[in-house]
Amino acid sequence: MGSLSAPASGEALPMEQEFKQGYRMHRILSNLNRLDVDRLDDADRERVETARDLLEEVSLLTRPSDGAGADAHADS
Repeated sequence: MGSLSAPASGEALPMEQEFKQGYRMHRILSNLNRLDVDRLDDADRERVETARDLLEEVSLLTRPSDGAGADAHADS
């Protein structure tokens, strides 16, 4: 049961797995926001900004429609 493969198209994730994935995404985004990008070269800075933007978009798309996840969104 250690496999973390994506569910088949249209298949819902179990609630616990959704929570774990949301938590991981939040932690990654928090870590990216804490990076001192001023110390990075231009290419790495651009990669970090791209990753941050993509994670924020995914976070918005996967947030429950009732807005319950609003506090988990990290502002840059």
